[in-house]
Amino acid sequence: MADAKTKTFVANAPAWVDLSSTDAAASRDYYSKLFGWNVELGGTDAGGYALAKIGGKDVAGIGPTQSPQGPSAWMVYIGTRDADAVAKKVEAEGGKVIAPPFDVLKSGRMAVFQDPSGAFISAWQPNEMIGAEVTGKEGSYAWAELNARGIDKAKAFYGRVFGWGEKVSPMGEGQGDYTEFKLEGQSIAGGMEMNEMVPKEVPSYWMVYFGADNVDKTHKKAVDLGAKEVLPPQDFPGGRFSILSDPQGAAFGLLSLPQQS
Repeated sequence: MADAKTKTFVANAPAWVDLSSTDAAASRDYYSKLFGWNVELGGTDAGGYALAKIGGKDVAGIGPTQSPQGPSAWMVYIGTRDADAVAKKVEAEGGKVIAPPFDVLKSGRMAVFQDPSGAFISAWQPNEMIGAEVTGKEGSYAWAELNARGIDKAKAFYGRVFGWGEKVSPMGEGQGDYTEFKLEGQSIAGGMEMNEMVPKEVPSYWMVYFGADNVDKTHKKAVDLGAKEVLPPQDFPGGRFSILSDPQGAAFGLLSLPQQS
């Protein structure tokens, strides 16, 4: 069975997302209500880390922040077969290794990095846990997007570390370009230069989007449950999206893509 499962794992593409929260219990409650997640708290050795599931399949993780000063934030994990080799590449290509590779129980091996633009990103080397078992559906991970102060140096870094190609498209007058990161011809994530209107103290960051069949309806529900609206629902050439800040302050997006026929 393990062999069959491992085949769904794709190296060098987003494999997992999790939330570090200043109030993990409140976050578990919030996202359970918003997305219908069944959130299962791990054993005593899991350090308060919980797995969120849809239909019994893993979709995301929720845990406490590692340091009391740390803000609530979603993290994107890029799948790899060798986290130690990735860490060496990250350093060689101008990134920083924030947490060197370490084993997570028997689940897998992970590391935390900072890209040259300052955004945090993690790597996931699977063992018993491959990562997200459902993606692109209602309430599951749908897209990751880099908002960077210095997108060009970040793009060069991801290209060299993970082998990502790119497709660049203008977003419209005065809005700069949007980059789709490509792996073997597939768009796997996005990136853009951070808007100049964003306060200077906001560092580069990766945004996680969750699938919503009806962005407007889910957006309203998110706000009703206590989130703040950052960007109201709006159309873009590929579908419809919105951005929110959850009750603990973590930014996340909602995304509806036209159903592929």
